[in-house]
This record gives sequence, C-alpha cells and structure tokens, in this order.
Amino acid sequence: MGTFSIWHWIIVLLVVLLLFGAGKIPRLMGDVAKGVKAFKKGLADDDDSDGSGESRKIEGENTAASERKKDEASNG
Repeated sequence: MGTFSIWHWIIVLLVVLLLFGAGKIPRLMGDVAKGVKAFKKGLADDDDSDGSGESRKIEGENTAASERKKDEASNG
C-alpha cells in the first residue's frame, strides 16, 4: 500500500495528459526552463556586483536625508 506500481504512474500520466493536453506540457516545461535561467542569471548578476548595490542604496538614502534637511532649513 505504501509504494506505487508502474500502473499507478501510467494512470497518473494519462490523467495529466487528458487534463492539460499533449501540446501544453512542452510549453509549460519551456516556461519553467526560462524561469530557471532567469533565476540563475539574477544570481550571477548579484555575484558580479560584489556589494556595489548596497553602497548605491546607502548613497540614495543619504541623498534623500540631505534633501529633507535642505527643505526643512528653507521652510523653517
């Protein structure tokens, strides 16, 4: 009862083919492959930056803080 025989897997495969159709499965697998490639590319882009993204974020925060101080000084 705990294991599936080959007949169970064949029936599951037939049900999946009936539900999704034979043409949709290759498109679905292609979309999954594109997603995996995009994910790997994103990871590689993060490795290439070597922390420069964090410094840009900090610089942006400092710029925003200095602009707020200028606005407060000019308004008050």
